Amino acid sequence: MTNGIIRTGNQTDPVKTERARQLRKDMTRAERVLWASLRGKRFQGLRFRRQEPIAGFIVDFVCVARRLVIELDGAAHKETQAYDEERDAILRSRGLTVLRLTNDEIERNLAVALERIAAACDTPAAGLPL
Repeated sequence: MTNGIIRTGNQTDPVKTERARQLRKDMTRAERVLWASLRGKRFQGLRFRRQEPIAGFIVDFVCVARRLVIELDGAAHKETQAYDEERDAILRSRGLTVLRLTNDEIERNLAVALERIAAACDTPAAGLPL
């Protein structure tokens, strides 16, 4: 079964599912800080998922209702910029908006990061109804 962007049931690669579970257990400090603001519909009443397999990737956070993926980038992402751009293009081709924030943005000024997320939530994904 699929809801347009996320497969449910046995169609998801079991290796990715297990890796996502492990990533949920081993969240970075920035991920924990942001998750505290997003979980349980605390942010604008929207449901977010964390470490979710989508399109062969595991995204940090996703709000299916707003077709929004939030990726947190640490220092290692400076070396993987080309990969990240290709990955973002694949996610965008599925009608998702990708918002990249740095760990530093989350840890130093969460309020501004949340404002950026709110603005992205208010922006419809490319050509697809919400």
